[in-house]
Amino acid sequence: MAKIQKIQAFAIRSEMVGALYKGDLGTERTPPKRPPWTAGAEVAGPMSGYERFKRLRSTWRYDGPVGCLVTADDGTTGFGVTRNGQPVISLINEHFAPLLVGENAMATDRVWDMMMRMSMPYGSGGLTSYAISAVDLALWDLKGKLLNTPVYELAGGPARENQFCYATGNDTEWHMELGFAATKLACPYGLFDGLDAISKNEDLVARTRELIGPDVELMLDCWMAFDVEFAVRLAERLRPLGLRWIEDCLNPDNLDAHETLRRRVPFMSLATGEHWYTQFPFAHAAKRGLADIFQPDICWVGGFTACQRINHLAEASGIEVMLHAGMNTPYGQHFSFANANVRWGEYFVGAGAGVPLKETLVFPGMAVPENGRLVPNDAPGFGLGLTEDLLEAMRA
Repeated sequence: MAKIQKIQAFAIRSEMVGALYKGDLGTERTPPKRPPWTAGAEVAGPMSGYERFKRLRSTWRYDGPVGCLVTADDGTTGFGVTRNGQPVISLINEHFAPLLVGENAMATDRVWDMMMRMSMPYGSGGLTSYAISAVDLALWDLKGKLLNTPVYELAGGPARENQFCYATGNDTEWHMELGFAATKLACPYGLFDGLDAISKNEDLVARTRELIGPDVELMLDCWMAFDVEFAVRLAERLRPLGLRWIEDCLNPDNLDAHETLRRRVPFMSLATGEHWYTQFPFAHAAKRGLADIFQPDICWVGGFTACQRINHLAEASGIEVMLHAGMNTPYGQHFSFANANVRWGEYFVGAGAGVPLKETLVFPGMAVPENGRLVPNDAPGFGLGLTEDLLEAMRA
């Protein structure tokens, strides 16, 4: 039985999760046809009411990519990632790591439960959930390597021949060139932009629908920028444009508001959960039918193990699961590929138009969508393709 010998969290250089634009994605070689839309596009959000933070979310959003390396007593390692910098690093290294040394490295469910219970005195959500995610993903990667098996096989095997992917971003023409059959816009105007924000958003969605035609799925990411009234008004205006869903409209902690929105827009599919942590908000939402699609982030919500619990809750309630940025990391790719209820995968397109997706890899071994479809790497673990030298170079 392999045992955990060491757990170490540290800052990493790469933006391994999420999609904050930093000017250089690190692996680009082909010059873009035009600058990435993320370089200057305004996206509505919860801080849009404060002028100095309104233009770019990168001016206020706390980030800090984190890596977590778990080493077994035979020297095998597993690697996980999350974000939120030193607070998460300290939590892993100073609380979880010393208490988990000596545990069975294969017992992912047991170790996850231990971390959840260890953190109960100060709360298992928020920053704690990010920390648990990194350790859990590293353990699943380690387990796959110890068994010489890809994680999607450990999780039940492929649920389909390939994974359908949709593109997120506001360079829709490039998404169509890449062969995606579904695309999601980032909403530029929200509650703090006044009444004409509804018309401006409607105009963007209408122009996009005209560009892509009726046979491409279209969605709108509203990123916590609305209240219930704004969301209802916008949903009514967008109703004729055939959106697959509107997403993440409200303060994620105000579950009563989610219930009100669900009641007031029965005609519109609602997606949410990117900023819910642990399985408990999802259980509440499933019981009350607050959303049609759950979107946990596997690197934030509590890792692979938490996503398994959430998916089981969702499937039993007739709710789809589509991981937030699920196709942007091997972690989300393997989870999605192994679960029949996760029929779509999100791929955030952050590089400029014309830059091939294979040049924007965050891990050397990961797959990228081709014509809107993806099959994960079948190497052991998550197939990250990391060597000791690459891992060392990744450290900040």
